[in-house]
Amino acid sequence: MNRTTLSLIAGTTALAAVTGFAALSAPDAPGTDTAAEAAAQLPVERTSLLCPAPSASDLAETSYTSFTPVTKGTGSGGKAELREAAEESADAPADGEGKGKGKGKGKGKGDGKSGEDKPAKPVLTSEEPGKPVTGDSSGGDAPALVGTADGRFAPGWTVQETTEVAAGTGRGLQGVNCTAPDTDFWFPGASTDADRTDYVHLTNPDDSAAVVDLELYGKDGALKSAVGEGITVPPHSSEPVLLSTLTGERQTNLTVHVNVRSGRVGAAVQALDDKLGGDWLAASTDPSGSLVLPGIPEDATSVRLVAFTPGDADADLKVRLASPSGPITPAGHETVHVKGGMTSAVDLGDVTRGEAGSLVLTPTDRSVPVVAALRVVRGKGDKQETAFIPATRPVGTRATSADNSRKGSTLSLTAPGAAATVKVTASAGSEGGTPVSKTYTIKAGTTQDIEPQAPGGLKGTYALTVETVSGGPVYGARTLTASEGGVPAFTVQTLPDDRGTVAVPEADEDLSVLQR
Repeated sequence: MNRTTLSLIAGTTALAAVTGFAALSAPDAPGTDTAAEAAAQLPVERTSLLCPAPSASDLAETSYTSFTPVTKGTGSGGKAELREAAEESADAPADGEGKGKGKGKGKGKGDGKSGEDKPAKPVLTSEEPGKPVTGDSSGGDAPALVGTADGRFAPGWTVQETTEVAAGTGRGLQGVNCTAPDTDFWFPGASTDADRTDYVHLTNPDDSAAVVDLELYGKDGALKSAVGEGITVPPHSSEPVLLSTLTGERQTNLTVHVNVRSGRVGAAVQALDDKLGGDWLAASTDPSGSLVLPGIPEDATSVRLVAFTPGDADADLKVRLASPSGPITPAGHETVHVKGGMTSAVDLGDVTRGEAGSLVLTPTDRSVPVVAALRVVRGKGDKQETAFIPATRPVGTRATSADNSRKGSTLSLTAPGAAATVKVTASAGSEGGTPVSKTYTIKAGTTQDIEPQAPGGLKGTYALTVETVSGGPVYGARTLTASEGGVPAFTVQTLPDDRGTVAVPEADEDLSVLQR
């Protein structure tokens, strides 16, 4: 995702105060002398997260879980709060007609002047780092939420939105990690097929309007869509845009590019299927020559890979499944060819064959940047449910998954290269309990499914924090499962590094290596 270069002229104290989203640029080769090598890692002091409106269904039951892991060096002050955002601007046409306006599904709480309104009261406020706090909503009127954490609550702040829909389009379990605002998002795996109702939710946390272009790419390239240009998202508000209003073409597999011209937004795609349930599709990691898509459930009955390369050059990728016993090449799907500027889809069937796994994509020859996601189906017949797994960043230093209960949570970790050791900590429960930690070794080229150990005396829900102890990069995902009228409902969230710390070079070093 795009991050504009931050010009740094102050000392380290001032730097730490403004680097809520700061991160190091790509490191140089080992052994080189750079400012980054002399940098100290300090906790970020401010973080924003945006939660999309959960559902239009009157049968929806939504829970929110907010959690910040304990981080050394953060002091004692700060807070983390979630507040309501206007769900859509009142001047957005209900039928989705008109340039820059998508078909919304909200109640029109916004008036286009949200930035002038009095601040909404918090709907969820964290009490202390290391302890989750939860909240609930019912029905189809729940709005998008805008959240900010500062001080000791900022590093690693995570919010999970989980919705159960008993019946209708998209029935089942839908989950999404609330996302940080940014200016560039890729969503391979969206659709305008007749059975699908896909919305891209755009949420603006700032005091000024954001202007967004939505670009759609199908199997033959870019789809013409004048109404996808110049979409205005008012301050402190959210716009759900129905993808089928942006184009007359029915495409089973689409890639959506959210390009922010002005300002910044949070973005997520809600993919609802008439027959296969539905879930949230989170953004793929930045385009890269190699990708990891972790956490395919062992009982997956159908797995579809959707990939896209933004450039003109074609990409040829090796396809490997990191299984519990080691890397496997799927028969008949040893490689995948992705044409430049076109969305490619490959049905891998029941590729896991009863064993949990993670998909690893690497270039066969020269590296071409690619984005990718998996559509995963569990169940059979009219008892099927869908979830999505986007390509993700490694766990890195630390990653957290909120909203876990005593049953129904599975942690999936893969080490596609060298073996690695990780520490998994189950936090205190939201209503009581004692944290517990355990160390695991993930063998090279394998995926290990872990049934996490619950906190002692657990009451309520808890968070899982994964920390890399040693070895190669580890990628992770958490799966939640539930039974909905015989349907094997589930949702999968990946575990990228929480970027809870920022590298601060010595005052006499070149500070331009930092990016915001």
